[in-house]
Amino acid sequence: MTGGLVLLAAALLSWPGRSALRRDRRRSVTRRADVRTRPAARVPLPVLAAVATTAVVALLSTPLVAALAGGCAALAARTEQRRRADLRQETRLAVLVEALAALDAELRSGRSLDEATRAAVGACADDDSGRALARAVRAPEGEPTDDGDEVGRALGRVAAAARLSSRTGCSLAAVVGAVEDDLRARSRRRLELRSATAGSRASTALLAGLPVLGLVMGGGVGADPWGVLTTTATGQVLLVAGVALEVAGLAWSAWLVRRAVR
Repeated sequence: MTGGLVLLAAALLSWPGRSALRRDRRRSVTRRADVRTRPAARVPLPVLAAVATTAVVALLSTPLVAALAGGCAALAARTEQRRRADLRQETRLAVLVEALAALDAELRSGRSLDEATRAAVGACADDDSGRALARAVRAPEGEPTDDGDEVGRALGRVAAAARLSSRTGCSLAAVVGAVEDDLRARSRRRLELRSATAGSRASTALLAGLPVLGLVMGGGVGADPWGVLTTTATGQVLLVAGVALEVAGLAWSAWLVRRAVR
């Protein structure tokens, strides 16, 4: 039963999201017959965390505790992955904003589109973002750059502006400047919302640690709350319910924060 719970939790955590499915459908349509075989995908970090934690805790405690610890470890690893992904996206956005500012300045100074694009790519600190910006400006009719995230949407707007400019002869600098101003405003709004919700997030983390403190205090006064929770049927039901409520509360608060800062 423990192994089944761990495998079910790992499968749910590694299930691809809507953006991943959309990219897979796009690749399946545009894939050539002579495409090279890709290497096997690595095991996701949440799955590794769940298996390792379950194996270690199973040696020290009951199978139920091992299964719960493995699920919590997988959720913690998934949360850390999301945090790092959000940090990478914010870094890419900041780099893209600076590249758009350079492109806008070069275009307004009277330089040609190719020269301005080369200067903007040279001023871009991230090579991938620079190449994506160059593709959006020089080949706006090519593959769509919108992959569902904010960077992709911004590059999609730049590509649409480049298409409009090439067809009608309107100024590309004005649209590039508008996209840059919009990205800067969004970044400021996210920072303000994070500052406003910092106190709530700290309170959530403190409340989540209170049950652990209660177990420690109960053991300090001579009781055995951990033994009751892990060796009796009623205690095991309460343990599962408590962990489920903890996870649900943390997930709900994290979802509210992520939805607010988007």
